[in-house]
Parts: sequence; structure tokens; C-alpha cells
Amino acid sequence: MVFAAPGSGQGKTTVVTGLLGALRRRGDRVAPFKVGPDYIDPGYHRLAAGRTARNLDPVLVGADRIGPLLHHGSAGADIAVVEGVMGLFDGRIGGDEELAFGSTAHVAQLIDAPVVLVVDAKGQSHSLAALLHGFRGYRPQVKVAGVVLNRVGSARHEQVLRSAADNAGLPVLGAIPRTDDLEVPSRHLGLVTAVEHGAEALRAVEAMTDVIERSVDLDAVTALAGTAGDLPGPAWDPGAEVQPQGRPVVAVAGGHAFSFGYAEHVELLEAAGAEVALVDPLRDERLPGRAAGLVLPGGFPEQHAAALSANTALRDEIRAFAAGGAPVHAECGGLLYLGEELDGEPMCGVLPVRAAMSPRLTLGYRDAVAATESPLFAEGSRISGHEFHRTATEPGHGENPAWFWRGPAGAHREGFVRGGVHASYLHTHPAGNPGSVARFVTRCLR
Repeated sequence: MVFAAPGSGQGKTTVVTGLLGALRRRGDRVAPFKVGPDYIDPGYHRLAAGRTARNLDPVLVGADRIGPLLHHGSAGADIAVVEGVMGLFDGRIGGDEELAFGSTAHVAQLIDAPVVLVVDAKGQSHSLAALLHGFRGYRPQVKVAGVVLNRVGSARHEQVLRSAADNAGLPVLGAIPRTDDLEVPSRHLGLVTAVEHGAEALRAVEAMTDVIERSVDLDAVTALAGTAGDLPGPAWDPGAEVQPQGRPVVAVAGGHAFSFGYAEHVELLEAAGAEVALVDPLRDERLPGRAAGLVLPGGFPEQHAAALSANTALRDEIRAFAAGGAPVHAECGGLLYLGEELDGEPMCGVLPVRAAMSPRLTLGYRDAVAATESPLFAEGSRISGHEFHRTATEPGHGENPAWFWRGPAGAHREGFVRGGVHASYLHTHPAGNPGSVARFVTRCLR
């Protein structure tokens, strides 16, 4: 089932995280998903569900892969819970579709799942009926089938809200009291990641679970999930997307500074024959033995710049590794780490780039064309990617850019291709571009 909301900030993440924990606590095997490119919410989902959380993003992977990815990610589970993004009908801006492409409503229709609206009820009473009626009737093909009331002020407030929902023809699956105990620290791109928040994240997840367990009718939730259509199949299979080519060791950065990655990336690397070895640039002073390639995903290196800089042994090794022509795939945070400095702290010095925090948030999908031949993409390859950062680099692109795209301000060049290095702010989803993973592993074998 899908949990959506009239807009951002209504409490979807709290409700979904707590629901995952409550279902798991009573013995259900639950598979968590997030609509869109978000990396942060899935970290809390994973803690609550005890299972890898995955993204469902039609823009990045194509609409035809959403059902198969859901099928793949929910193998062996009793119930799949999908957290939406923004408001129910909010998606990519500029399309002519009846449902905005990539919206929660679009994904719910692709997987034939019922939708539960999470509504922040503070300041509302009878007007809730009009809101629910509007969302239920706006696009009848989207099955809005229930509501969870959040931030309910009192028993009397709950009674009025339940009456309003009944007038709109929607059952109330739960009413969550107003509390400040469920707050998770946030920063410039959203919540503090679960891996960084550590024990506090676990405590927050437990608190959310306790509240949802008391406030939501879990039997009603699972009964409603049972009305979903059959899983669109067959399940996505990384082994059918790429063929094994050898056994190179590919180092993939992780830890507190580099936590923005998709589970399907490692699955595709392994399906292509790679032996994936994790490296934490905050702790490890060497790359894994026999490493033939390096993946530096996004994350929050700007929050750990001093500690990353202090690990001079690994910085020196990465600089030599890249200088030797080894393939390096760096996205967003990975790009910052490869530069000369980040907020004044020395970094790896692989690229002639200085990066710093910016007052401007850069956010949005991009239809990009590979500007330069690289270990990942042939020149001219077309992909859909996503930018999400509050840092800026000087310069913004190299002599051989990674990407071209056209935006409101005209033609845009971005990123760097240098030797075996492909570094860019643009996040891509490997399940939408499996050929890039196979190409990377082939380059590692050389």
C-alpha cells in the first residue's frame, strides 16, 4: 500500500517508519519503499523494517521498471509499504500527462495499490471532509482508500475529524496525538541520515513504532493492503540486465560521509562479476586489496570535511589510483571528495576543483546527454538524472564535461571526465542505466 499526503511536512515519514516498525514487531515481514530519488527517508525505513529500503522513481528508471522493482524488493515479504513524495499528485513539472510523471499517484497507479492519506490535522475540523473529498475525486483511477490523522489535539478533536472523514467516505485507520517526541534532527537537505544519527536514530524509530502501535489499526492497514492488485511481474533481475565478465574488485565508499546509494547498484555490480568491497573514507587508510575500480556515491562529506581531510593516507592513495587510469565513478558528494578542497579543507586533489557550501539549493531532474566518452557512458548517451545539493564547485565543469543538458537558462555543461574518472553532481539510478554498470566493470577488468 502507498502512504501519501496533501503536501510535504504532513508526517508521512513518521507514520511510515513507525508503521514498518509496528508491523515488524508483531511478526510481519515488511518491505519498505520510497517514491522518488530520496536517500534519507529509506535509511529510517531500513532501521524500522530490518530490511533494505528501495526507491521507486519512474523518472530515473522508467515507468515500465516500477512494478518489477517492487516485485524484486518485496520478495519474501508479507506486505510492501511505499512512502510517497511531496503531495499525492506532485511530480515532475512540465509534462502533459493526466497524472504528473513520477508523482506518488503515478506510482500508485503503476503498482495498482490503495493509497492512504496522512493529514496533519492541526488547525482543522470539519474542513477535513472537503480536503478528503477533493483528493478522493480528483483522479478516480487513483484509489484513495483511507486516512491517518496526524497531530490530533484531543479526544474531542479526533471525534470531529473522524466524523468529517466519514462524510467524505474514507475510513480512518489511525489518529496520532500531537507530540514533539518524534522529531529527528534535520539539516540543509532534510533529515540527518540514519547512519549518522546512530543510536539516536534507533531511539527515534522505536518511539515512532510505539506511537503507531498505539494509534493505528494495524489489522485495518493489512486488510486494505490486501486489496492491491497482483504484483506486476516478472520481478526485476540484475542477472538478466548484465552478464558476468570477470572478477575485478570494486571498492564502494560508505560510512557516515557517503551513504547516498541505491541497493540495485551493488546488485548490478555483483551480477556483472565484480567483487564489491566497502571502504569508509572516515576510517580506512587504504583501498581494499586488488581494487580495480572505485565508486564514490553521494552523502554529506561537507559535514565531515575535517575528518576526511585528516585521512591523508587514503587521500594520497586515491589520488595515485586515479592518476594510474583506474575507473572512478563519483556522484555529488563523491565529486566534492575528489576535488582539491572542500570548505577550505584539503581533499584528494584528483580534480582541479574547489567546493564550498552555497546559499542556493540546487534541486531537480535533468535530461542529460553524456558530453564525453567515459568508463560509464558512451558519448551521446541519454539519461535522466537528479541534482540535490547545497554546495557549489569552481569551476562547474572541466574541459571535458560529464554532461550537457538544456534548462530554463539555456545550455548547461556539468561535471568532469578525466582519464578514468567520471565525476558529477548528477545522481543516476543504475537500474535505469544497467549498461553503465557493465561498462564500468569491463573497464575495471583492463
